Amino acid sequence: MPDAVVIGAGPNGLVAANLLADAGWSVTVLEEQPEAGGAVRHDRGVHPDFVNDLFSSFYPLAAASPVLKQLRLHEYGLRWSHAPRVVAHPLTGGRCAVLDRSPDVTAASLDTFAAGDGASWRRLHDVWEGIRPDLLNALFTPFPPIRATARMARRLKPAGALRLARSLVLPVRRLGEEEFAGEGGRLLLAGNALHADLAPEAAGSGGFGWLMAMLGQTYGFPVPVGGSGELIKALVERLTARGGSVRCGRRAERIVVRDGRAVAVRTADGDTVHAARAVLADVSVPALYGELVDAEHLPGQLLTDLRRFQWDFATFKVDWALDGPVPWQAEGAVGAGTVHLADGVDELTRFAAQLAMHQVPDRPFLLFGQMTASDATRSPRGTESAWAYTHVPQEVRADAGDEGISGAWRPGDQEAMADRVERQVERFAPGFRALIRARRVLAPTTLESLDRNLHGGALNGGTTALHQQLFFRPAPGTGRPETPVAGLFLASAGAHPGGGVHGAPGANAARAALRRRLPVPLAGAQRLLTGRGRPGLGR
Repeated sequence: MPDAVVIGAGPNGLVAANLLADAGWSVTVLEEQPEAGGAVRHDRGVHPDFVNDLFSSFYPLAAASPVLKQLRLHEYGLRWSHAPRVVAHPLTGGRCAVLDRSPDVTAASLDTFAAGDGASWRRLHDVWEGIRPDLLNALFTPFPPIRATARMARRLKPAGALRLARSLVLPVRRLGEEEFAGEGGRLLLAGNALHADLAPEAAGSGGFGWLMAMLGQTYGFPVPVGGSGELIKALVERLTARGGSVRCGRRAERIVVRDGRAVAVRTADGDTVHAARAVLADVSVPALYGELVDAEHLPGQLLTDLRRFQWDFATFKVDWALDGPVPWQAEGAVGAGTVHLADGVDELTRFAAQLAMHQVPDRPFLLFGQMTASDATRSPRGTESAWAYTHVPQEVRADAGDEGISGAWRPGDQEAMADRVERQVERFAPGFRALIRARRVLAPTTLESLDRNLHGGALNGGTTALHQQLFFRPAPGTGRPETPVAGLFLASAGAHPGGGVHGAPGANAARAALRRRLPVPLAGAQRLLTGRGRPGLGR
C-alpha cells in the first residue's frame, strides 16, 4: 500500500509526487491517458519530421518557479532553449513592439512608438526587480502568503504598496494608457493579459499583463529542448528514481471515503488502490467534487458555491509544419518565440466583446508560436514548426463571421475556424498559407478528449478573473489545498495560484499533506529505520 495516491500525471501531480517521495513517502500516480503529461506533451502527429507541442509550449512560469528549481530537473536531462526574441506584437502597418530579454532592447522598441516610453518601461521593470523575489514567493506559496506580502510591504512602504496595489487591479487598457504615450507598451501589456481569459477592460488584467511581461523580460519564454514532454520525462524519471510509480491508462472513478477520510482510489477497471496517508487530486474542481467524491461527504455550502464555478474560455488550436520561416511584414516578429496577432488594443477589445456575447470571433486574437526559432531540434533546417491558438466561447450562440460556425465543432466547423485562423496570420505575414506542408486542428472537444482537465478546451482550470482567484479559488473560503475530506488535497490548477506550468498547486498540496504528521505506517517506519527515507519537506 503506498503512502499516497496522486490522481493525474500532469505537471502538478508529478511535482506533488516528487515532493512526497523526497520526504520518504511511497507514491503511486494514476493517469487516465496512455502517457503522462497532462497538458504538457508533444508528438510528431502533424508531420514525421516535425515536433509539435499538443498543448502548452512556452514556460516563463516554469523558469521562474522556485518549486521546479528545487527539483533540479537538469540532472534528469531537461534543457531549456530560448528564441532570439521573447514576444513580438506586430501591426498590419509594419510597426512592431518587441519584448526582449534585454530591457534596453525592449525600451528601444517602445521608443519607436513614442519617445519616452522606453523610460516608462524601465520604471515598470524597476518596480518588478525591487519586489520580484517576494512577489514570486507570494505567488507560489499557499494562500494567504503572509510573510512574502509583509516583506513586500516593508520594501515599498505604505504609499508605494497602495500605488502598486492600485496598478495591479487596473484594467490593462487603463494601465497602458497611464504608463505609455504610444501603442507599443500598451500592446505588450494587453497581449500578455490575454494569455488568460482577461479582457482589456477587466479588473486585474493590468496586473496579470504586467506580471507576464516582466516574467518574459527576466526569464524569457523558454521551451524544453526536444519538445514540451521533455519536462514531464524529467519529472517522471526523478520520481521513479525515488521509488515512485506512474500507472498510465488508469482512470480514477471514485475516491473512497471512510469515516470522513480519503483512504483509496477506485479505478474504472475495478481496481482499488489504497492510500495509507493521503490522496492528492490533480483534477478539475468540478470533477473532484462532482464526480470523484460522493456529495454526502461534502458540505452543502461548497456544493452550492460550485454551481457558480466559472470555466475560462475554450481554446481552438492549429499546428503547422511549414516549409520555411514565417514571412512577417514586421521585421521585429522574425525570431520571436511568441507572436501576438491583433491590430491594436481596440481589436483586442473587439475580440473580447465578441467572446462575452458568446460569439465566435471573426478576427481572432492569436498567440502564435515559432517553435523552431525557439528550439532548432523541432524541425529540419530552413523549416518551421509552428502553432497558433485563440479563445472561443464555452457556449457558442452565434458566429461573428459569415461561415456559420456553430460551436458543435464538427469537421466543417473545425476546418472553417482553422481557415479563419490562417487568414488572420496572413494579415501580418502575406504568403504564410503557401508555406503549409501539413496542419492539424485541435478543437475544444479534441483538447478535452486528450486531457479531461481541459473542460471544453479551458486551459487554466477556471477563470483567471478576480472573482475566482486568491481566497475565492475555487470557491469562497477555499483558497488552500485542503478539502473538507480529511487526507484529500486539491493539487490541480483549480487551486491557488491557478493555471500555468509552475508546479505550485501540486507543491502546496504535497506540503499540506506532509504537515498533517499522520502516524507513520509500518512500511514507512521501516524505511526510516533502515535509512531509506529521504529528508525533505515536512521532516
